Amino acid sequence: MSTKETLLHRLRTREARVAVIGLGYVGLPLAVVFGAAGFPVIGIDVDQRKVQALQQGISYIRDVDSEEVARLVQAGRLQATSDFSLLSEVEAVSICVPTPLRKTGDPDLSYILAATQELAKHLHPGMVIVLESTTYPGTTRELMLPRLTEASNLRVGEDFFLCFSPERVNPGQKEWTTYNTPKVIGGITPACTEVAATWYAQAIQTVIPVSSTETAEMTKLLENTFRMINIGLVNEMAIMCERLGVDVWEVIEAAATKPFGFMKFTPGPGLGGHCIPIDPLYLSWKMKVLNYTARFIELASEINTNMPRYVVYRLMDALNERGKPLKGARILVLGAAYKPDVDDIRESPALDVIGLLQQKGAQVVYHDPYVPHLETHDGLQMESVPDLMQAVREADVVVIITNHKVYDYAAILEASRFIFDTRNALGKLGKGNPKVVRL
Repeated sequence: MSTKETLLHRLRTREARVAVIGLGYVGLPLAVVFGAAGFPVIGIDVDQRKVQALQQGISYIRDVDSEEVARLVQAGRLQATSDFSLLSEVEAVSICVPTPLRKTGDPDLSYILAATQELAKHLHPGMVIVLESTTYPGTTRELMLPRLTEASNLRVGEDFFLCFSPERVNPGQKEWTTYNTPKVIGGITPACTEVAATWYAQAIQTVIPVSSTETAEMTKLLENTFRMINIGLVNEMAIMCERLGVDVWEVIEAAATKPFGFMKFTPGPGLGGHCIPIDPLYLSWKMKVLNYTARFIELASEINTNMPRYVVYRLMDALNERGKPLKGARILVLGAAYKPDVDDIRESPALDVIGLLQQKGAQVVYHDPYVPHLETHDGLQMESVPDLMQAVREADVVVIITNHKVYDYAAILEASRFIFDTRNALGKLGKGNPKVVRL
């Protein structure tokens, strides 16, 4: 049999050994899914704390059950290490490393480059590699492929197989998991796509092959740009409705009754998480290289980035109407995570709001049942207040940033002096209530 046919056979029979590089919010769930499907999986991460936790059968991600991790570890289908040399023993590799933006706004691909460099040392015939880290179109072909072929003299599509597959992880969401969320895969060559699609199909319910790595890379950016722009639109709608004296939340609910041609988005204090605030800017950066301005992305980013400042402005105005200056005001920020019911603070607008309030001289504390500790942008260490209701009673204003479902909003409303609700978390309780101002 050819190299491809041999690899396909080992993938279909789940004899192929799998490695997942990067064991974060994307990599760990993927490693568990492959392990649960019967593949022997090696998880590789430079963070020794993650490695040690997994070696003990402990999950550090809320969406991944520790019992499942422990079961896979005990069965020998999941091991964790920081030793990249073990890549020489595997046939299938998924790369799930971070891809942040630098302060200058251009992509930081250092994690991808580091993973590729380690992989190039151990690349061998009969290996399939899938990059899942979000990046700009062309990364897999222009950045990874030359480094792998130059180091090994192996031929892509014949000796080894290289693809891109956009991660689709929604923390805190139980309905759509790594297993049942459709998986897009595009390869450098058709043979690459075939091999990677065959591999993923053994563990994931639906696999969708596309014609190239660039198509797969662009698919991810379209998905998140769609959300970013629509959130920017509804955030600007909130600003316009406030100036017009119209309730934006009522407008949104009324518009959502239309059974066609409308998709409901809601405003908020800013964007959070790794994907929506960052991924579209990868595309914007790439287009600048090609002398094209991605105007929708730039505008939406400007609106969304300024929402924390708009929240502080609205809060300052609301306090002034109550005869209270922002400077010296005791403020309780409710929720630090970037979205409800998760412990993820990546790019959370709560950090910006807290920092801006502190700059204005406010006395800020926060509460989040999932985030016991955080650091503000200026390096200040903060701990979640231990007694929520006491903090509510002591605060001049409670600012709802993250609408966690575990909060008893009726009790918080009753105990508070004043609430600024950026998420409409109070719903009908807040509408028309003199103690409540909504975004």
